[in-house]
Amino acid sequence: MTGNSSSNIRGSLLTAETIRPQDKNPDTYSSGIASSAFVIMERTFASPAERLKLVIAREKLMPAVLDAARKNLKNLKNPPRIYTEIAIDQLPGTIGFFKSDLPLAFTSVTDAKLNAEFKTANGQVIAALEKYHAWLKKDLLPRSKGECRLGAKTFSAKLAADEMVETPLDELLRIGMADLKHNQADFVRIAHELEPTKSAQDVLAALGANHPPPAALLASFRATLDGLAAFIRDKKIITIPSDIRPILRETPPFMRATTFASMDTPGPYETVAHQAYFNVTLPEPGWDAKRTQGFMAQFSYPVISNVAVHEAYPGHYIQFLWMHQVDDRVRKLFGAASNAEGWAHYCEQMMLDEGYGQPGMGAKDARGALFYHLGQLQDALLRDARYIVGIRMHTQGMSMDDAIDFFVKEGYQSREVGEVESKRGTADPTYLYYTLGKLQILKLRADLKARDGAAFSLQAFHDRFMQEGFPPIRIVRRALLGNESPTL
Repeated sequence: MTGNSSSNIRGSLLTAETIRPQDKNPDTYSSGIASSAFVIMERTFASPAERLKLVIAREKLMPAVLDAARKNLKNLKNPPRIYTEIAIDQLPGTIGFFKSDLPLAFTSVTDAKLNAEFKTANGQVIAALEKYHAWLKKDLLPRSKGECRLGAKTFSAKLAADEMVETPLDELLRIGMADLKHNQADFVRIAHELEPTKSAQDVLAALGANHPPPAALLASFRATLDGLAAFIRDKKIITIPSDIRPILRETPPFMRATTFASMDTPGPYETVAHQAYFNVTLPEPGWDAKRTQGFMAQFSYPVISNVAVHEAYPGHYIQFLWMHQVDDRVRKLFGAASNAEGWAHYCEQMMLDEGYGQPGMGAKDARGALFYHLGQLQDALLRDARYIVGIRMHTQGMSMDDAIDFFVKEGYQSREVGEVESKRGTADPTYLYYTLGKLQILKLRADLKARDGAAFSLQAFHDRFMQEGFPPIRIVRRALLGNESPTL
């Protein structure tokens, strides 16, 4: 058994047997069934009629899933209140998905019998979700007093299993704080260069105010892709295996409470429905102006470019394209977040270092280049805050309010972003893997550069990194350096 597959199995067992989200997270069930229908709806791997048959087969089982949810959540463990609140927040969007989005996707099906069967099954799911929603609010929420914290032992075990990282938590925290302080100092320096008479926080506010209107957000992301791909080829950053672009769209409703942007790619063996989707979360239509502005502050024009680097070029989407060239079944199927997210986050800094964001290369002028640098640093500080909040929340008793404040004061984020990110950290405890993976990749690159000297090639390094799939960095390091030297 390879280190990659055994690590993945240990991580899955730890989640199922020790962390046990099925016993305390009601969103596991409601978002889970929506996702199971959504993946059939969005992937055109067969005719609409054939896919609708598959949706119906799944829908017939969904009410029983929600019955099991009530039983598990009631009889086994009380969930943390924040988990129940997240599920309640997401359910209106999930119900709306079954009421509107799912039927709309199959309007081309003309088989009257099949449509009638779908209408019945879909109606039963909607009714079951509405009943579940009411139960969560009236029954489960008042007694949701469980604990979401993993504790130091389980947190460390999860890092070791998922990422093959066994560094003591106090040392990990020291590393994360050092990166945070480094990025804060750079932010203050660049802000002062831009506006010598203003504070860094005032410059941050100006950065956040410089965003497109919500209705133009997807188009703004789309406009960055061609320039990024051209820059990568011109600067010989990495080989791009395909000219096909990912499809920009709004984030599905059952994912919006805890994510701002994401890449949704097909499985490594998909040969028909090969589209990849670049999801972007838009503000909800019913929000007031203040909440909308706070939400949109994360989508300043410089940050949009940086997010496109992370999600698409040369981040997640390029890594997905490379997976088709990986000749190893285990590495196609199993991977580590510190590799996938670490690679995407590493790309943000690497692209800046290679000149992206300079005048004529992603920025209009010198001021635009400085604002781009601030956008990259703000995203880096967001990942630093995740790193530190995850450890402190799950092993040192940090409260939700303190976590939100940390994202705002130390991570340089809006309060609205801090709330979403803190919620995410309750159920994604080791989301330090962004910064963790980036630092591991930077160290691997530096060590290879020291070994190879003038023969080192950045493109060759990136291509070789991609050829390894996305196992824990420790395994990539062993393949590229031939030793078990420390990853951090």
